[in-house]
Formats: sequence, structure tokens, C-alpha cells
Amino acid sequence: MKNVKRRTKKESLILGKLLKKLAPRIGASVFLEPKWGIAGQIMFKSGRKSYFRYNTLDLNPVGASDIAKDKDYANLFMRRLGYPVVPHSKTFFSEELAEAIREPRRTIDDAYVYARRLGFPVVVKPNSGSQGVGVAVVHNRREFYRAMRAALKQDRVALVQSPVVGRDYRLVVLDEEMISTYERIPLNVVGDGRTSIQRLLEVKQRQFIAAKRGTRIKMDDPRLASKLKHQGLSLRSVLSRGERIFLLDNANLSSGGDAIDVTGSVNPAFRELAVKLTNDMNLRLCGVDLLVDGEISDPPVAGKYWVLEINAAPGLDHYAKAGKPQERIVEELYLKVLRSLDR
Repeated sequence: MKNVKRRTKKESLILGKLLKKLAPRIGASVFLEPKWGIAGQIMFKSGRKSYFRYNTLDLNPVGASDIAKDKDYANLFMRRLGYPVVPHSKTFFSEELAEAIREPRRTIDDAYVYARRLGFPVVVKPNSGSQGVGVAVVHNRREFYRAMRAALKQDRVALVQSPVVGRDYRLVVLDEEMISTYERIPLNVVGDGRTSIQRLLEVKQRQFIAAKRGTRIKMDDPRLASKLKHQGLSLRSVLSRGERIFLLDNANLSSGGDAIDVTGSVNPAFRELAVKLTNDMNLRLCGVDLLVDGEISDPPVAGKYWVLEINAAPGLDHYAKAGKPQERIVEELYLKVLRSLDR
């Protein structure tokens, strides 16, 4: 239970408290488990009961949810259905798992051979997990082995993929309707001509704390050092006034990224794609993560957008803490979720 406590404190989950606040608006009530605040029971006036734990509600089918959690299987089925997924994605295993499933040529050394065949840079990520943990863009042998070992600590299965470039969007779908879309911008700082990057990050961390975001910037994150190095910088570097740099390749809000609401400007074709994909994967609530080489307001162009991942339990804690407008959007979203749970 100590791990549970650390995780709860770190994530500062809002779902339970938010559902408890919203439930009376539809005549429902919520019992929130008092010690950890991570699990609860929703009681509707119809007598129906529903349950949640962390950010997972019993809205999606179990099988479909499990597929969504497995990045490789999700890619397999999405590719089979004709959706553009990240290219050249291949799984590799820890030594123990490779031996157990009799796949001796799918270990970390084989992954490196595959990465060299693709050509650096490549993307390395755990096959499961969320919030960008263990995701890295690597440029050489040393970075590759370090990233693979980190990924295999998160999961016994890791993915090696070709990188794709574009703007990162999350489209949240609920029951045939896209109800929210926001652009995710990676951790970044803007120079003032006199302050070091490390100091700018420390200021940003204090801003996160003041906003009650659970984000923690890890100054010793090797991905951060690598990103700076490839830009000819270090934590001691001073940026010129107005100069913006990005410090991570993944745009997850939990790793310090920013969110910009773009719900009103999503092109109808992208909206329809997200709804159709959610239906095809047999989900009711889904976060569809797209990388678009262009604007989400423009029509989709083949070869210019990719489905990065799907998420059957799209946590919106960090997004809700980005500001009052985002908080209101999340409240309206979960009010719709409550109504859907009562159907």
C-alpha cells in the first residue's frame, strides 16, 4: 500500500472529488473510499451503481480496455482497420521474457540491430504505461541502450519505432461525440537573456506547484540532458530573450507539457476519424492521440498524420489544473460521463 500512497500523492488525482461534486447535479451520489481517495462507488437515483479506480471508470468493456493499454496490440488492430499508425514499430523483450516465450532473437541487442537498420534517431517506449514515462527519442548506441533498459524497467516489452514529426493532439470521445480536443506542447522554456535553463525550469516547477499540478520536472532525467545536448546546450546555458527551446520529445502534460484547448477548431474529418476509431475499438470513452504534420483545423492528408496511441482511461488531471477554462471543460466532460454511466 505504500506504493499506492506514493502514487496517489504524486498524481494528485481529481476524479473522485470531481465526481462527488458533480453527481448531485443529476441526482446521484458518490462514496469515495476515505483513506486513499482513489476508488469510489457512484449511486444513481435509478438504483444503478457504478465504480471507478484511479482514472478508470466501468464505462468501457474490459477486453477493449486491455487492448488499448497494450500499445503493440492496439497498433496491430488499428493498422488492420486501416488507420495510419506509427511506422516500423516492433516489440522486443526483457531477457527473462524472451527466454520464457522462446523468442531468443527479440532481446535488447536484437533491438539495437533493428534500430540501426531503421536508422537513428528512433523512438523507444514501454509497451504499456502512460504519461510519457520511459518514452525517448535516441540518436546513438549509448542513448539507445539506456532508453531500452529504462523502458524494460517499466514493462517487460518495449517498442522500437521510426519517429514521426508534427503537432500532438488529444481528442476525447464519448459515445459518438468528440467532447474535447487539446494540443499538447512539450516541456519548454523561453529565455530572457540572463537566466540559465536550470533556473528557468525551477521557476516553471514553482508555477506548477502554485497551480496544484502534480508535475515534477526531473533535472537529472537523461532524456532532458540528451535533448539539450543535441541542441548544443546544457542546463547552465542562457537563452537569448524570447528564444524558446523544447526539453523533452514527448508532449505529456504530466512531464511538464502545456495544453491549449482547440475543441472549436477541429476539422470535421478529424472529428469523425476519432469517433469512428473509438467505435471500431469498441470503446465508449477514449482519448485518441494524433500527431499531425500541420493544423488540426485543416482536412487530414494521407501521410501527414498518425494515430500515436489510444487511451481507454484518459486522465485529465493535469489538463484541469492548467487554468479555470480547462477546469470548466473537464467538469462538463465528466458530467457527460456521469450521464452516460447511468444509461
